[in-house]
Amino acid sequence: MAQDNRGFAGMDPEKQREIASKGGKAAHESGNAHEFDSEEARRAGQKGGRASGGNQNER
Repeated sequence: MAQDNRGFAGMDPEKQREIASKGGKAAHESGNAHEFDSEEARRAGQKGGRASGGNQNER
């Protein structure tokens, strides 16, 4: 079966960024966006590195 290029994933990357940007701005304006403080961002970054496996040679 051939892969369809429909929907968000099939759009031009610039168009995807434009749409995502509008969504982010709308979330902030309505007060629904989450804003990380520096400590929370640090913990999330560490967790993400562990979850992805990171560079196995550095452990």
